[in-house]
Amino acid sequence: MSTAKPLSSRYSLTAIVLHWLLGVALVGMVLMGVYMADLPFSPQRLKLYNWHKWAGVSLLALSALRLVWRLTHKPPPLPAAVVRNMPHWQHLAHQGTLYGMYALFFAVPLIGWAYSSAAGFPIVWLGVLPLPDWVPADKALAELIKPWHQISAFALMGLVLLHVGAALKHQFVDHDGLIARILPGRD
Repeated sequence: MSTAKPLSSRYSLTAIVLHWLLGVALVGMVLMGVYMADLPFSPQRLKLYNWHKWAGVSLLALSALRLVWRLTHKPPPLPAAVVRNMPHWQHLAHQGTLYGMYALFFAVPLIGWAYSSAAGFPIVWLGVLPLPDWVPADKALAELIKPWHQISAFALMGLVLLHVGAALKHQFVDHDGLIARILPGRD
């Protein structure tokens, strides 16, 4: 009689919490970024920019934690029925979206940090911990970097929307229950 524990088809509770926490926080960050970008210069705008930077550094740390978890805890394999029914291009899109999102989890805040450094606005995390500047203060460099933070943030949101769309397709078109693997609940 085997005492080996069967492989779960669900993600671990830690992976589920990290997934949803990062997902909700990323959407909030983009909404805050879009809102604050067009505000006139004011104390409110300065406060939101600081909060945005603090949250960006926190999301960078959360992304690192999520990546470490992912590298040290193998995710459950896709169910055999899903693999059989999924065209090859969807497997490629799945992998490309996953790797693209992970790359942008790091690129977006790092580009924002570089922009803040180049613009001469250091990041003081939560108003207490000064973080080092990545690049020297240089207004011309800041102007070169600035659009890349927005472009990469919108690219990340595009991949997130693709990810959500695929999950909804599996739930409501394919009816394969794939989304249940990442929802909180019991096996």
